[in-house]
Amino acid sequence: MEHKFYFLGGMPRSGSTLLCNVLAQNTRFYATHTSGCMDVCFSVRNQWGNRIEHKAHPNDPALQRVLQGILQSYYADIAEPVIIDKCRGWVSLIEMTEFALGEPIKILVPVRDVRDILTSFEKLWRENAKAGQISGEQQNYFDFQTVAGRIAFWSRKDQPVGLAYNRIQDAIARGFRDRMHFVHFEELTAAPNDTMKKIYRFLGEEPFPHNFEHVRQVTTEDDSVHGFKNLHKIRSQIRSQPSQWPEILGKTADKYATASFWRSL
Repeated sequence: MEHKFYFLGGMPRSGSTLLCNVLAQNTRFYATHTSGCMDVCFSVRNQWGNRIEHKAHPNDPALQRVLQGILQSYYADIAEPVIIDKCRGWVSLIEMTEFALGEPIKILVPVRDVRDILTSFEKLWRENAKAGQISGEQQNYFDFQTVAGRIAFWSRKDQPVGLAYNRIQDAIARGFRDRMHFVHFEELTAAPNDTMKKIYRFLGEEPFPHNFEHVRQVTTEDDSVHGFKNLHKIRSQIRSQPSQWPEILGKTADKYATASFWRSL
């Protein structure tokens, strides 16, 4: 079977795992946990041009077939005809992915008020701090002594929030706004039915009657490799989530008040 591919990657702590498990209710869709497929394609592309044989005899059509073959082979055991591959890196590799598939791609981009994203990380840190240090904390010990230091750390260009943020901005700057459908966490949790209708229109797929009162989690990950416990655990019922940044971050949130540029897109 040749699968149809859509991609999902946006900001962390913005409902991507929830969205994947809602989409997985559709019997035509296979929605993934955080996928390694992108990294495999990325590695092959990077090594391809370094081979002396390929330098001596460039062969882009062969590279295209290999990359497309990776995508198809990675999911060769999946019966569903539509693959929704979740990985934030796809946003930074649109050119490569379109080259591989030979057509424009579509990416679902979960986003959320940046202050709430940082609040979610801060809450995770506080929960995990009871029993140990998270990844990166030991090497950045002094940054982790204050709320301001911790959220500044997560916002760095080499950390989850900053990296995802820069990737989205750059994809838009490269002219790929039309490939991206922004899924606002606030809308997904407050009006899931309307949000899913918009997603299906963007994908060009037939609507599906989703159950928002019982979302069974079918994607699983060992969150210990990411340095946090319960990083990808979702609630079974979709409910609007009130902002908690005022009480968790306080005045340190002021710096990020206008950061959520996707509100105006």
